[in-house]
Amino acid sequence: MMLSDTRILVTGADGFIGSHLVEALVDRGAKVRALALYNSFNDWGWLEKVRCRDRIEVRTGDIRDPSVCREITRDIDVVFHLAALIAIPYSYRAPQSYFQTNVLGTLNICQASLDNDVKRVLQTSTSEVYGTAQYVPIDEKHPLQAQSPYSASKIGADAVAESFFLSFGLPVTIVRPFNTYGPRQSARAVIPSIITQIASGCDAVRIGDVTPTRDFSYVADTCSGFICLAESDRTIGEEVNIGSNSEISIEDLFLLIRGLMQSKATLATEEARLRPGKSEVRRLWCDNRKIRELTGFKPEFSFEDGLKRTIDWFTRRENLSNYKVGIYNV
Repeated sequence: MMLSDTRILVTGADGFIGSHLVEALVDRGAKVRALALYNSFNDWGWLEKVRCRDRIEVRTGDIRDPSVCREITRDIDVVFHLAALIAIPYSYRAPQSYFQTNVLGTLNICQASLDNDVKRVLQTSTSEVYGTAQYVPIDEKHPLQAQSPYSASKIGADAVAESFFLSFGLPVTIVRPFNTYGPRQSARAVIPSIITQIASGCDAVRIGDVTPTRDFSYVADTCSGFICLAESDRTIGEEVNIGSNSEISIEDLFLLIRGLMQSKATLATEEARLRPGKSEVRRLWCDNRKIRELTGFKPEFSFEDGLKRTIDWFTRRENLSNYKVGIYNV
């Protein structure tokens, strides 16, 4: 299914990846309905800043409400379901809210999509469902391990989506991005945290454990992966990773960003940013062979190129001003 002139719903469109995906879909000629979380300020999040704002239909609501989900999926061909609570540290503090949003919300979207004859549903998962790598690189057959309430809620959400495929024939693809970075990302994530602290003149950059490794993808590549998966019928009923097939430790990441920003900042571990010991995912490294074999997708941006683009965006005064650098936001 080619997405040009296709009626598409993006939930979580007001967020980091969602807002970039909206732009990428509009660029391909899709007719996009974008769901932003309802709030009394009528604030559409990052949709306020997208370059295609006048070419999308923005709706506000909450995926925890089944009536909202039925309404927003009406007359839709493809659903990209990104709406979720994603901050791992906050999931320790408020686990119930994660299950209400991530599991129940996914159930509501799947049921509404089934009732409204949606042709494709792409359920957004996360590499966190794998837990610390038992072998590398991590393919889609790797065991799942819930090392945080967040990852448990996403395992549950994926299981809901899979059950609707197996039980009712809903054409679902479970999309499993590894760590995505780029413009508009929350400063709770490690790359924006490092960049914003250096850009604000901090002598010591405060982050958590520097020993884990992660597989990072630039946001434009993650969005391209989503679109490739949606356009291939071979991905229906499948779980598919999106990643770069490489890993870097958080300490080496800091050193790389510091060099690109020509900074002399030092590294400081902040206790509040550390996960509980058994909850920390020590190693994530994506095996991306399946998405390449099913769709021909391959990342376009090198890690250094993506970092340079991200640094350029965050260091612009009008963008940096959106971030409260001195406050650790879980």
